[in-house]
Amino acid sequence: MNAHYDSLYLFINGEWIAAGERDTAPVVNPATLQELGRVPLATAADLDQALRTAKRAFDVWRNTVPAERARILKGGADLIRERAAHIAELLTLEEGKPLAESRDEVLRAAEYFEWFAEEARRIDGRVVPSNRPGVQQLVKKQPIGPVAAFTPWNFPINQVVRKIGAGLAAGCSMIVKAPEETPASPAALIRAFQDAGIPEGVLNLVYGNPAEISEYLIASPVIRKITFTGSTPVGKLLAAQAGKYMKRVSMELGGHAPVIVCEDADIDLAVRSAGRAKFRNAGQVCISPTRFLVHTSVKDQFAEALADLAKGVVVGDGLDEGTQMGPLANDRRLAAMAEFQQDAVARGARVLAGGARIGEAGNFWQPTVLADVPLDARLFNDEPFGPVAGIRGFDKLEEAIAEANRLSFGLAGYAFTRSLANADLLTRRVEVGMLWVNTPAASTAELPFGGIKDSGYGTEGGPEALDNYLNTRAVVIANV
Repeated sequence: MNAHYDSLYLFINGEWIAAGERDTAPVVNPATLQELGRVPLATAADLDQALRTAKRAFDVWRNTVPAERARILKGGADLIRERAAHIAELLTLEEGKPLAESRDEVLRAAEYFEWFAEEARRIDGRVVPSNRPGVQQLVKKQPIGPVAAFTPWNFPINQVVRKIGAGLAAGCSMIVKAPEETPASPAALIRAFQDAGIPEGVLNLVYGNPAEISEYLIASPVIRKITFTGSTPVGKLLAAQAGKYMKRVSMELGGHAPVIVCEDADIDLAVRSAGRAKFRNAGQVCISPTRFLVHTSVKDQFAEALADLAKGVVVGDGLDEGTQMGPLANDRRLAAMAEFQQDAVARGARVLAGGARIGEAGNFWQPTVLADVPLDARLFNDEPFGPVAGIRGFDKLEEAIAEANRLSFGLAGYAFTRSLANADLLTRRVEVGMLWVNTPAASTAELPFGGIKDSGYGTEGGPEALDNYLNTRAVVIANV
């Protein structure tokens, strides 16, 4: 056990519930492989209680005036800022990312809640002129109902925030199924809202077997919307289950982000921006750059510079000062990195940097750069979700765009060019939900965050995010 790690509970109907006789699962520090604690796994009775609670609380929260909902959201944001150091330490202990990244994730959460607090005041409908005298036509926006939110381990704060920020602002009650691998940091986040005065039952937190909990909650008539972040195969399964019950769904699924570096690109900018993004959170990021498509004339220059950057990344325990990249989440990710590399090398790729596990004490993998990766390599077809970058060249921009669009993924993409004509072509033709040109990814509350194609649908940012939690209704009133 770690003295700095919080005890773990379920949170239902405003009460923190200890494990008791429930089954538990270990929470392991990926940097040391030591057990931090044990997370209680919700039973069917717990889920039934959470559903009853969410149904009752929805009637309270939907009728809470927007100004009061905004006040509570802002109060939660204030408490998150006050507790940022502790929450960030929890996050690093259980997920592994460097403490600086964890602090940034926590502080951005406060910004998101503040932004959605303001949006709560701007949920409105419209008056539509009628062609009949004495008839008033209205369009009303109203909260959809209790929501089940399923969140991943790689951003245990960020991904909860994106869901509950919009959902609470819209007036929905929520049951959050947080990840068992990283349970303490989202619990600390939710505790801030309890302390900010959110009504009992509006926000609930459970852990447990993902397949069993998702099937149970989706089938319940109480739940009116499902929101999920995770892999494409699991997202498709949940969407199919939700479709059976006509539940509204938003899905933020897997990606395989192309990086197109044109012949006129600022190479230093491209290496700094895309390189640092590649090794952020050890590459365990859905929008992480993965397929580096570089014009032949600058490919060797870019590859050498990216390899030098990778060799300079300081890898270690996320709590250690100076660490720039922490461990992978588990040993399955280590095995996957080895498989991706071995497959690429067997097909002709060259290792320019990294390519091996670091030590035996934790789940550490060297930042890795592979050049001349063939299109049939797994690295250019399956999302690596780790610190491995693959590079290949192109001669014409249209070829790079075709490769960027070849896969079924369509979450994020990056491009570097000084040409306005190139930027315009990339903007129109690259099939992704989010495209960053000449800049690293900087997702913000005011912009949509989501993908197209097999990377999902719906968005978790911008005013569009609230639409996912609202029913649009037409009301016609005739004078009699």
